[in-house]
Amino acid sequence: MPGSQPPRPAHFADRLIPRVRALGHPLCLGLDPHLALVPPLFRRGSMESGDPSTASQVVSFLSAVLERYQGYVAVVKAQVAFFEQMGAAGFAALEQVIARARALDLLVVLDGKRGDIESTAAAYAQCLAPRSPLYSDAVTVHPYLGRDSLEPFAQATEKFGGGVFVLVKTSNPGAGDLQDLACNGRRVFEHVAAMLAPWCERLRGTCGWSSLGVVVGARYPEDAMRVRELLPHALFLVPGLGAQGADAPSAVAGFVPGPNGLEGGIVNSSRALLFPPGGDTDDVAAWERAIDETRDRTIDTLRAAVRA
Repeated sequence: MPGSQPPRPAHFADRLIPRVRALGHPLCLGLDPHLALVPPLFRRGSMESGDPSTASQVVSFLSAVLERYQGYVAVVKAQVAFFEQMGAAGFAALEQVIARARALDLLVVLDGKRGDIESTAAAYAQCLAPRSPLYSDAVTVHPYLGRDSLEPFAQATEKFGGGVFVLVKTSNPGAGDLQDLACNGRRVFEHVAAMLAPWCERLRGTCGWSSLGVVVGARYPEDAMRVRELLPHALFLVPGLGAQGADAPSAVAGFVPGPNGLEGGIVNSSRALLFPPGGDTDDVAAWERAIDETRDRTIDTLRAAVRA
């Protein structure tokens, strides 16, 4: 009927966890199109952010990657900044890439690290609405404006069946500048995790996991285990595998035993998967081989880690 609302998707964790269990690994493909690294096979023009042909080439490149990953991963994560740098054409490219991922039956995390006052946060949270041009299954946010800045995202997850991943302990070298500061007997990231606990319980699904997730970097396995103590039912989004130097056992340090091995989140890798050794080529077969070999090797490593 005209004007009717699309059906509300199922609870985010209830959609994600069965897919991860079926695949036997938690790999998330990161879509971070560094323009200077796009291989010759997909380059046209200068590939600078303002070149009119750049955005369409990014779409061609990422669409080809997505096709190599169809059926191999449950979820992809699109980093907004790499599209935003291309202006309006970049946002159009992001829409197309999200639509392509969805057509391939992949869940999509929109990595924008949003966070603002309540009214602005409510607008950011609209990316979880099925009618949004950037409709995504989950979004990343930061917590440093406090509880009222997070509540619109919690409400959007309830309304639209989406997920939200809150930055808690990130993987960058300077993470400890603020996140490790001692405050009233706890480090700041521990206070953030404790603050999220009520939302985490409120948003639990039938699978036992919550649609309120947290970002916990793979470089800090001990801290990941501490966050797990504070948030036993939160999904983890774990960056840092691959180009940032973390290994698979560290990446799943905050996971817990499930029916088919360790579970409790997804492990993201971007540059290592998009730009593998041997992939800087204009030969189609060589590029496909490089992508596939790196994909399979990474999946095997993560499968071994969750079964250990």
